Amino acid sequence: MTQTKPHVGIIMGSKSDLPVMEKASEFLTEYGIANDLHVASAHRNPDKVKALVAEFEATSSVIIAAAGMAAHLPGVVAAYTTTTPVIGVPIRSSFDGLDALMSIVQMPPGIPVATVAVNGAKNAAILAMEMIAIHDDSVKESLRKFRATFNA
Repeated sequence: MTQTKPHVGIIMGSKSDLPVMEKASEFLTEYGIANDLHVASAHRNPDKVKALVAEFEATSSVIIAAAGMAAHLPGVVAAYTTTTPVIGVPIRSSFDGLDALMSIVQMPPGIPVATVAVNGAKNAAILAMEMIAIHDDSVKESLRKFRATFNA
């Protein structure tokens, strides 16, 4: 990995997703992982999404993408990226988020999106850290300390 400091790009389809996705940002920040939150709809702002993905490919170890309802954003982000892992967060809306969950987990072969639970922003942040920890011992140690709190 060529990066000196890990970074996670976070993109969500709507401002209404912000209260959920702030949990991912706050967790990452708490453990010293730089991150940026952006709003861009796969349907309303596809050019902005494409530009953000290009930026994230240059700056981020992992991308977290969140959307509700049809939830195409994580899949579109994965289609635009070539090597950066994408974690999808289905956001609860109609159908209790089942519609978003099904949209994200049913990606075609060759365009994977790791998916967490509905509104699972914190788990997305933890999964992003686990991916980064493969090559970063300081992040691995942070995860160990976090997990140790379960047994405290």
